[in-house]
Amino acid sequence: MKRKVSNPEPVDDAKEPVSENGGAAAEGTSSDNVSVDDASQTDTLADEPADGDGCPEQPDANGSRDGLEHEVAEWKDKYLRLQAEFDNYRKRTLREKMELVERGGADVIKAMLPIADDMDRALDAMAKSDDIEALRAGIALIAQKFHDALKACGVSEIDAIGLELDTDHHEAVARFQAGEEQRGKIVDVVQKGYKLRDRVLRFAKVVVGE
Repeated sequence: MKRKVSNPEPVDDAKEPVSENGGAAAEGTSSDNVSVDDASQTDTLADEPADGDGCPEQPDANGSRDGLEHEVAEWKDKYLRLQAEFDNYRKRTLREKMELVERGGADVIKAMLPIADDMDRALDAMAKSDDIEALRAGIALIAQKFHDALKACGVSEIDAIGLELDTDHHEAVARFQAGEEQRGKIVDVVQKGYKLRDRVLRFAKVVVGE
């Protein structure tokens, strides 16, 4: 049995044919227009001159050199000032040190002056008096006053008799047969030793038993 085929719709020849790429063509035309406008705008921007004379700004070599020379001059001035200040500080420190030593010596001498006065009076008394006991007492008082003045200045006598030999404070000048109990100990002092606080001024010269 044959199927009946209906007649297709008549084609209107007057209707404009539509291409499959019609839409794309239209878009292409629009894209071309935009591209031309952008190109013309780019050419216009390219034709505009840049700031100044149209060239990129170059660093000023003379300005950099002047700035560097100015900075070098500032550092040189600071160095010279610092050197002068240090030299003045060194001189001032040395001067103060010398003044301190002189002042310390002056204080010791000032403490010794009253003892010198007592010695002069003792000599006058010895010339005018025959009282030996009074003269001995006067000399003993002067000696005590002298040791007190030394102690006030920080000077003390180094202990020796009966102690073990200490080479940091004692100097053995002789040995003496003193028995087993006195072996290695100081049995006599030839010359007294003194120290200024913790510093030895003079070692004690001693005789050690053996």
